[in-house]
Amino acid sequence: MSLEVIDRHSEALFEFLWCPVCGHEIFSHIPFEGVFCKNCNTQVELQESRETRGYEEAVLACFDSTTTWNLHVDEKLRRDLPDGSARVKIFGAPGAYEVDWWSPEPGEDWEPVERGEFDDVEEPSEVSHLA
Repeated sequence: MSLEVIDRHSEALFEFLWCPVCGHEIFSHIPFEGVFCKNCNTQVELQESRETRGYEEAVLACFDSTTTWNLHVDEKLRRDLPDGSARVKIFGAPGAYEVDWWSPEPGEDWEPVERGEFDDVEEPSEVSHLA
């Protein structure tokens, strides 16, 4: 007996998706554990949306910062999610995805990191002292 794997979400969706904690676009799949941002380890779970409004795909990407690395250390390169989680609804088709909404809604208290927002910022490095 073999296990049939159903690919419900295309690679194109992951090429569009980015992490709202650090802005990076590369995700790793760890079998039986989930999908995580390769840069900061924020977990993302994809769910099919009940409402598609006629689009080919309608997906909810649910981000959880419970597993995020070093939020307290790299606060200049990462932005925590409100109450540790956020969702984004994505409409479209491969090559033409667009964000419909974020929950909670971005505003004064929280704003998701945009794709590549911290790319031009150098990560802090340790300073060595010579004796």
